[in-house]
Parts: sequence; C-alpha cells; structure tokens
Amino acid sequence: MQSENPLIADFVKIANSAAGTMAGMTREAREGAREKMREAMGGMDFVSREEFDTVKAMAQKAREQADALEAKVAELEAKLSGK
Repeated sequence: MQSENPLIADFVKIANSAAGTMAGMTREAREGAREKMREAMGGMDFVSREEFDTVKAMAQKAREQADALEAKVAELEAKLSGK
C-alpha cells in the first residue's frame, strides 16, 4: 500500500538513496583494499594457482619421460653386457 503523504515518500527516496550510496562505498572500499593488497604483495614472488598447476604438470611429464629413458638405458646396458 502506497502512502499519499509526500513527506513519507521523500523519506523513502532519501533512505533508498542512502542505501545505494552505502552499497557503492562498500564496493569501492573493497576494491581499494584489494588493490592495496596487490600492491603490497606485488614485490613478493608469488605465482598464480594456474601457473603452479601448469608447472606441476610439466614436472610430472618430465619425471615420466626420465623414468622411461632410465628404463630404456638399463635395457640397452643389459643387452650390451650380455654380448
């Protein structure tokens, strides 16, 4: 039910505007804090999770290749010593 009282309508408009302003200030404060954190941590040697996972996968593949080559070398050495 809407009120016909202009004073109440004006109060509701002010309250809505204040709520919107507070929400905007909260967003800006959060973004500012994130930016400050990025600046503070920018000098440190951190990597993103994506970079870490990529390097981890590369290391796993290299380990598998090294194991395969080691087995192949052992096989070839066994053949040479058997002759």
